[in-house]
Amino acid sequence: MQITFRCDPALIDTLPRPRAAREFLPDWLREAPRQAFSEMHATDIRTVKHCPPFVDAMSQGFVIPLPCDVTVQGGRLSWDWNIPPLTAGLHPRAPISFHAPAQVAGTPLHDPDQVIVKFNSFWTVELEAGWSLFAMHPVNRADLPFRLISGLVDADRFHDVGILFPAVWLDPGFCGVLPRGMPVAQCVVIHREAPAMVYRGFDDDDRARYDQTAQTLLTGQGHYRKNFRAPR
Repeated sequence: MQITFRCDPALIDTLPRPRAAREFLPDWLREAPRQAFSEMHATDIRTVKHCPPFVDAMSQGFVIPLPCDVTVQGGRLSWDWNIPPLTAGLHPRAPISFHAPAQVAGTPLHDPDQVIVKFNSFWTVELEAGWSLFAMHPVNRADLPFRLISGLVDADRFHDVGILFPAVWLDPGFCGVLPRGMPVAQCVVIHREAPAMVYRGFDDDDRARYDQTAQTLLTGQGHYRKNFRAPR
């Protein structure tokens, strides 16, 4: 699979580039303890830092980064970005714009007092034929003051302009700086061909493997990581 990213030539040397999501793992994950005391179990138990599916989900695909610092103060978003003249006449120059709340009327996302921001992408994304781009909130990143609205784009066909990433702003009291390079959207490439779905009950071999694997998981540690996790 080859993914082709393009941007205005005036930005090619300065614009933060989309990169593998594993390069955007947050500091809190690195600093999190591997074990923590559980009152329910009355002992130390392993945390999600020991859970490969948790970490692998955060590492999947690539991330679209914020192109510049954005300051949030008193409910206002501002930026001081010395963007050069661009060659594409209709190209956005602002890192963020807005959606009217009415655009999500009738959905659980609607709140007349809640702002919907729109992260403008300065990169176009082209995929190979038959593949689509699933854009979602950076996985397990509840620490971000917004929640990206998921979307699926047929980027093998639609790749002449950048994808816009709408997000519900969750924290009206947030004050601070969204730093340049911060993850805005996590993107995963998926094939459009629908899979065949087969249903059946356990046979004797299925039951034996189920019990054997379940017993191993209950009595040992790291079984999935050592025996099932695919190399990355």
